[in-house]
Amino acid sequence: MTQGKLLLANKTTNGSTGGEALVAPAPPSYDEATAGTSAPCYSDAEMLTEFTWDDRNIRRVFIRKVYAILMIQLLVTFAIVAIFTFCDPVKEYIQTNPGWYWASYAVFFVTYLTLSCCSTPRRQFPWNLILLAIFTLSLSYMTGMLSSFYNTKSVVMCLGITAAVCLLVTVFSFQTKFDVTSYQGVLFVFCMVMFISGIVLALVLPFQYVPWLDAIYAVLGAILFTMFLAFDTQLLMGNKRYSMSPEEYVFATLNIYLDIIYIFSFFLQIFGTKQE
Repeated sequence: MTQGKLLLANKTTNGSTGGEALVAPAPPSYDEATAGTSAPCYSDAEMLTEFTWDDRNIRRVFIRKVYAILMIQLLVTFAIVAIFTFCDPVKEYIQTNPGWYWASYAVFFVTYLTLSCCSTPRRQFPWNLILLAIFTLSLSYMTGMLSSFYNTKSVVMCLGITAAVCLLVTVFSFQTKFDVTSYQGVLFVFCMVMFISGIVLALVLPFQYVPWLDAIYAVLGAILFTMFLAFDTQLLMGNKRYSMSPEEYVFATLNIYLDIIYIFSFFLQIFGTKQE
C-alpha cells in the first residue's frame, strides 16, 4: 500500500508535461460503498429457518431410519419367540433354567436405563446401536420365555392381533388431526394407576389367584400401551405439540419397540391359553 502511494506521487510530480497533474481519487467511504447493496450472507433468522431440524426431508429420513431399525428388532424377536415356542428341547431348557431369565432381565434393565437416562451413549455411534442390540436380545429372550408357557396356537393368535392393532394405531396416528402428544398428563396418571394396581396384585395373588382381576389388569395394560404407541408415533411426525429430535432415533425406536412388546405381552395374558 505504501509503495503504491509513492508511485502515485511520483507520477503526479514528474508526469505533468502539457496537462493537468494526475490526482488520485479519494476512496469511497464505508457508507457509500455499502449503500444499495445487499449482504451476501444469511441472517440468523434465515439460517435457523433453513437448517432447522423441522425440515421435512430430514424428518422423512428420521422416520425411515426409526422404522428400519424397528423392523429388524421385531424380526429378531419374532424369530426367538418362534424358536422358544415350536422347538421342544429349547422350550424345556429355558423353562428348567429360570436363571437365564433373571440374567436377561438385569441386562434389559441396565441397558434401558442407560439408553433412557444418558444422552451421550444413545447418540454416539456405534455404541448406541450396540446397546440397542443388547437391549433387543435381552427383551426378546424374556418375551420368548413368557411365550413358551402358552399354547402355540394362542401365541400365534396374539402375534396376529398385536400386528393388526399396531398397524391400525400407526395409520391412525399418521392420518388423524387429533394430537395425542398434548395428553401426556393423562398418560402419566394412567401409569400411576397401573403401577399402584401392579403392587396390589403382587401382594394379593400369592395368597389367592383371582382370574378376573388379572384379566382386568391385562386389559388396562393393553389400553395404556396402545395409547403410548400412538403417543410415541406422533412424536416422530414433528407436526404436533411435542416432537422428538431426529438425533434421538435410537430412543424413538426403543420406545416404539417397547410399546409393541408390552402390547403383545398383555394380549397374551388376555387371550392366551397356558399349557398344562
